[in-house]
Amino acid sequence: MNLARSLLFYVGYFLAMLVCGLLFLPVAPLLPLRGRYRLLNLYNHFILAWFRLACGVRYEIAGQERLPSGPCVIQANHQCEWETLYLQLLKPPVCTVLKQELLRIPIFGWGLRLLHPIALDRSRPARAMKQVLSQGKQRLEEGLSVLIFPEGTRVAPGHRKRYNKSGAVIACRAGVPVVPVAHNAGERWPGRHWIKNPGTLRLVVGEPIATEGRTPEAVLVEVEAWIEARLAEISEVPRPQPVESAPEGAESTVKAQE
Repeated sequence: MNLARSLLFYVGYFLAMLVCGLLFLPVAPLLPLRGRYRLLNLYNHFILAWFRLACGVRYEIAGQERLPSGPCVIQANHQCEWETLYLQLLKPPVCTVLKQELLRIPIFGWGLRLLHPIALDRSRPARAMKQVLSQGKQRLEEGLSVLIFPEGTRVAPGHRKRYNKSGAVIACRAGVPVVPVAHNAGERWPGRHWIKNPGTLRLVVGEPIATEGRTPEAVLVEVEAWIEARLAEISEVPRPQPVESAPEGAESTVKAQE
């Protein structure tokens, strides 16, 4: 049953990408940035609804009312493609920090490029750090929120990876709050396997974490503690022990988001 549902889902997935690409991409460049978000995010709305219908997944979303009215830095655990689609709709317009290779994917990458993401070259980590800090602050000053996955890459349910402080640095420099988000999407939409699983997908939005007058290290500790505590509550897969801190200076590297 899961195989049949997954095949059906991907038929709709690729048809939607093709149709939206043909209809939206010629028009989107003519629109202002906020108009592009509204148009291109119609694809996200469809995929999220189609995934729920085709794969027998039920959504439980909590805490959306906690989102601040102004720009913020959204930090979430990263398990699969689902949250990259959903979090674009959480507080639009939102600028996503992602790996540069995604922009080269036909149709999908072309649409991403029109949304002015922060695309990082993973082969040049020092330059990537400077880029994410400077462009992240710039996007916030322009009124956009910034989405960054502090783990730096997809992490399967039941695994854990050290959080990177770049998102906290951006927020502290700009004086905007960090909004932590936790979810178990990888249990329904495995990040590295195409078979989807029915069941309940849970996502929780936390209270904004103030950054003014605080160090990025202190903010990151609070972000990680909140996300991991919520994951222990909503995940069907047991959480592992905390990851040991990296040696001093290792935080200078930012990995591009997957």
